[in-house]
Amino acid sequence: MHIYGPVPSRRLGYSLGVDILPFKTCSLDCIYCQLGTTERKKVQRNKYFDVDAILGQIKILIVSGQHIDYITFSGSGEPTLNVYIGKLIREIKKTTQIPVAVLTNSTLLSQKSVRNALSDADLVVPSLDAATQEIFDRMNRPHSSLKIRQVIEGLKIFRQEFSGKIWLEILLVKGVNDSPAHIKKLKKAISKINPDKIQLNTVVRPPAEKAALPLSPQELEKIREFFGKKAEVVAEFNKIQHGPISHDIKDAILAIVARRPVTLADISTSLGKHKNELIKYCDILLKEGKIKLIIHEGKKFYELI
Repeated sequence: MHIYGPVPSRRLGYSLGVDILPFKTCSLDCIYCQLGTTERKKVQRNKYFDVDAILGQIKILIVSGQHIDYITFSGSGEPTLNVYIGKLIREIKKTTQIPVAVLTNSTLLSQKSVRNALSDADLVVPSLDAATQEIFDRMNRPHSSLKIRQVIEGLKIFRQEFSGKIWLEILLVKGVNDSPAHIKKLKKAISKINPDKIQLNTVVRPPAEKAALPLSPQELEKIREFFGKKAEVVAEFNKIQHGPISHDIKDAILAIVARRPVTLADISTSLGKHKNELIKYCDILLKEGKIKLIIHEGKKFYELI
């Protein structure tokens, strides 16, 4: 299954997620990633999955009549690693008036072929968590070939070429990329990129590394004020549910976890649903105190409390 949702999103309304990569295929291994660690980092683009199969799944949801505000390329890794993303966007635009969004970690935007592939999207949400190589290495743990100056330059060029909206996301981790000196450097880099919005986020779900701690709402607000009128805080604190939820899915997850500790992949296989949809339900159950998260040999397991 390459699609999930539509899932309620604070930023994108009801978003139909499109996942065009094998799980955790990414150029980064971010310390805050809710999906865990990236075992094999990649920067080489490849042909993943059948285009017609993906389009077929999307069309079924479109004609079903479900409310969809955005068709969003995100999912299990960095979507621009799939060489077919440009073709998929163009074919979707021929089929529906629903706007297309792409969530990207920005690392491949220095490549003209990638910028061209995203040119028909309505909205691109690129991320930029670092302004120096030292913090980039510490925060995002990139593929060895990646340099932050090239990432920033790619974002600048993309802004010049792209006619759609750009909402730049910055995820802040306590004691890693939130120092006043680094925030100033980020602001300088952002001024050159000139996005339509600056969206500040922090760690709100169990991260890949326990040391990745969130900023408080007050700390985020202070940084928002420093960045100016384009900036907004999108992190959601202490919310048990995010839009309508299915109690059947919650009960099914509890039934699986009650038998033994399981990974997100185990739950996905058992229920036949996408990991990015199920992680929201696991988050709800964690906050309700019904399950807990444990780390064993570097893997994240859910177990009953």
